[in-house]
Amino acid sequence: MNPMTAPWRVVIVALGSGGDVYPMMALGAPLVARGHQVHFVSSPHFAVRARAAGFTFHACATEEDERRALQSTDLWKPVTGFRLLLQGILDNLPTVYRLICDLHEPGRTIILSNSAALAARVARETLGIPLVTIHLQPIQLRSLYVQPGVVVSERWTPVVSAFRTFFLPAVDRWLFDPIAAPTLNTFRAKFGLPPVRRIYHKWIHSPDLVLGLFPDWFAAPQRDWPPHTHLVGFPQAEPFTGAQIEPELESFLNAGPPPIVFTAGTSMTAATQFFAAAVEACRTNNRRALLLTQYPEQLPPLPDQVRHVKFAPFDRLLPRAAALVHHGGIGTMAAAFAAGIPQLVVPFNFDQPDNAARLRALGAGTFIRSQACNGAQVARALDGLLTSPAVAAKCEAIAERMRHRRFAADAADLIEAMARRSMVDVARAQAS
Repeated sequence: MNPMTAPWRVVIVALGSGGDVYPMMALGAPLVARGHQVHFVSSPHFAVRARAAGFTFHACATEEDERRALQSTDLWKPVTGFRLLLQGILDNLPTVYRLICDLHEPGRTIILSNSAALAARVARETLGIPLVTIHLQPIQLRSLYVQPGVVVSERWTPVVSAFRTFFLPAVDRWLFDPIAAPTLNTFRAKFGLPPVRRIYHKWIHSPDLVLGLFPDWFAAPQRDWPPHTHLVGFPQAEPFTGAQIEPELESFLNAGPPPIVFTAGTSMTAATQFFAAAVEACRTNNRRALLLTQYPEQLPPLPDQVRHVKFAPFDRLLPRAAALVHHGGIGTMAAAFAAGIPQLVVPFNFDQPDNAARLRALGAGTFIRSQACNGAQVARALDGLLTSPAVAAKCEAIAERMRHRRFAADAADLIEAMARRSMVDVARAQAS
């Protein structure tokens, strides 16, 4: 069997919530269709969907551990949230590494991992397994020329560059490295690897291939990104949830004008103010609304024109909605782009403020700071979006672009090409 053309064993490591995991399933599906053997490493919460997609599933955490982490309100505080997130990543390091070692078949294995899977990056060094680093959001690809959360014209680029030349080393020294480096470097030392610093600057990116799961019209490539970075567009991740529109929701959708959909994300447990503002805004504007949350204890009493469901598939729901108000998660934003509807973002933490700024720069929506989120603000912002011909035209133009995306084919082509190059390099090394 020729290792350059034979089916490969693809190990996909997908850590995080649904917004992090379902896009990784969208990457694995075309590889299964091309005959490769895909092993999916993630939370047991995703086991059923992973197996339905044709993957062999391996759990790397318990649902209790994840539930405890996600239900902490500190997760949504700017600095504390980063600390909790990084600590969860580090806690998974030995387990994920052991799973990769168990699955490794020399000469025919490759890894796809999101940036949370530090174990995959270590495995590339210790075992020589070709690695594709997957970045779901532009903020994960640092640049001296772009400041997350702000979109500026080219004339201000020198100012941004001067600021970030100082800022990036400082945030690594005082925030990221003190949390991540001790645990990571202790783990690396077990294999004789030298310590690393500024982990989230360059080390986090695989030297083999980096894929950005967003298009260049959302985030233009920067000249200081890793040279082997390719943007393959937003994935079509919704089909992997396996959800349908429930009969009760179907009846509500058919009973009146398209509603405004509100969601703070599947894992958000601290959105009481967000949903209170949603209900007040819909009373003010006399609009129908649908509130999505798996934690209904966050909701105020609901008027007749407002309904609650725990979950609904965005690919089926949003084309029937008037607008989407959400937290700024990249997958949620992509689903609204595909539906061609205006978006109002209330960002809480992590990549969300940056995604919100990019949305507003595109002209397909706007945002409100979470600290300023109230019913009056939400009502005014929604009225402005829903009555703007320019916003409607921009949303339709973006939806048309989304209809012509080639995500699955482009991503699979790049992954296979990287695998072939790596197999050639291994064969040459063995022959010399």
